[in-house]
Amino acid sequence: MKIYTKTGDKGETGLIGGRRVSKADLRIVAYGAVDELNSSIGLAVSSLCGKEKVFSDLADVLTQVQNDLFIVGSDLADSDYPKSQYNTPRTDENMASALEPVIDKFESELEPITFFILPGGSAEASMLHVCRGVARRAETAAVALYRSESINPAIIMYLNRLADLLFVAARLANKRQGVPDVAWKKKKSSQ
Repeated sequence: MKIYTKTGDKGETGLIGGRRVSKADLRIVAYGAVDELNSSIGLAVSSLCGKEKVFSDLADVLTQVQNDLFIVGSDLADSDYPKSQYNTPRTDENMASALEPVIDKFESELEPITFFILPGGSAEASMLHVCRGVARRAETAAVALYRSESINPAIIMYLNRLADLLFVAARLANKRQGVPDVAWKKKKSSQ
């Protein structure tokens, strides 16, 4: 089977169930952002796996997140929420709840935050901060869709919690490599 179908050549794509919509539809923007997030996390995992002894637990968590994001994406691609005849996997609140003890565990390794943190430090932390930014954009796109159509509210909860996890993961990547978080410095007044 060929990868190209030419069915999207006029700026439309199909949802689960066959309905055609514009590629600029809020639903497509939302699951496109989730797909980008999954790809970004894949890049971060590849980098973390190069330092397996330091980051194996974090890489395992993020690999599970990638699997979860497939569910989030398929949930968004099915416009028949809450009822669907297609057995589409659905995001559930337990997916977000499962991230909370992981966040707590990773955060227990960190010093409390006493300053605003700029994205940066080690290359691994920087990648995780990029992932966090993409997660926030995916969350924003899901919220925009939620305000115009019926979607599973657990999606928004999951993406919100995931952004929190990615922030803590970025700090953890710096900490485990002995790299300090980058502090925001207020510009001194010229007056």
